[in-house]
Amino acid sequence: MRLFDSLEIAGSSLTAHRLWMDLISQNLANVNTTRTQDGGPYRRKVPIFAERLEATEKGAKGVRVEKIEEDDLPPRMVYQPEHPDADEEGYVAYPNVNVVREMTDMMAATRAYEANLMVVESAKEIWGSAIDVLRS
Repeated sequence: MRLFDSLEIAGSSLTAHRLWMDLISQNLANVNTTRTQDGGPYRRKVPIFAERLEATEKGAKGVRVEKIEEDDLPPRMVYQPEHPDADEEGYVAYPNVNVVREMTDMMAATRAYEANLMVVESAKEIWGSAIDVLRS
């Protein structure tokens, strides 16, 4: 294991979990968006994580977001015949975003982010102690 592997791994996880939190924020911001440029309601976005087991030319070991996908759950149908986006039966297609699920995902992403931040802080302390030993 190289000297900075732990930092590279923790750093890649920090980046991936920050992107996940950004997607959660985007999902929550669009919880009531019934019309997008593509037509139809907003669709929940989720990250697909992939591990990097070996260091490559493109990056170090750790985790990365392989792609961002739209959740394939159907939209939430609400009867609102007066709504401008209502269909001929009076139903409006709302995004497939569940606020409780998004908040749960946000807590998981935040905890993972904090855990990796603790790895970085621990590595800093260890290296600081090693430098102090070498100085004396």
